[in-house]
Amino acid sequence: MIFGGSILGYYLDYLIFENIHQNIIFHVVSLLIGIFLLFLVMKISKNTGRTLAKYGRKGKFKRMQTNVLARQGIYKYMRHPMHLGLFLFPLGIAFLVGSPSFILIIAPIEIISMLIMIKLVEEPEAINKFGKEYLNYKKQVPWFCFKIKCLKKLLENVPKNYANTFK
Repeated sequence: MIFGGSILGYYLDYLIFENIHQNIIFHVVSLLIGIFLLFLVMKISKNTGRTLAKYGRKGKFKRMQTNVLARQGIYKYMRHPMHLGLFLFPLGIAFLVGSPSFILIIAPIEIISMLIMIKLVEEPEAINKFGKEYLNYKKQVPWFCFKIKCLKKLLENVPKNYANTFK
């Protein structure tokens, strides 16, 4: 997605934004925005992963496996906080490579594709795994929360938890 998006973005840039790649100011600003967005992706992924490791497991499980529905931390405010961070990834790469077509066309298409995958794959898997508990959680907690309180919680440092993982 990222490599193909970059190539397609550059191709579309030459068709739509003829001289954009000669504009040094655009590229410097775009690079800085891309670095910032990728920093957010890493911070959000780290924090949400640690929250899942802390609250999503009972007993010893390998990384990325859960057996408990996490409803604490950021998961108290939104069901898919890690995906919110991952939505910034194609946008961050688009800004990093400095392609307006990637930023305006391709990255939004990739984000919409991720939303569709959440709806068609991840939500049904969670329902199968956690049943009625997840259905109740789904009624109470939105997919995403963009309130300042939620976004602050999303970026709040979560300490590592080694107790529930195999090494």
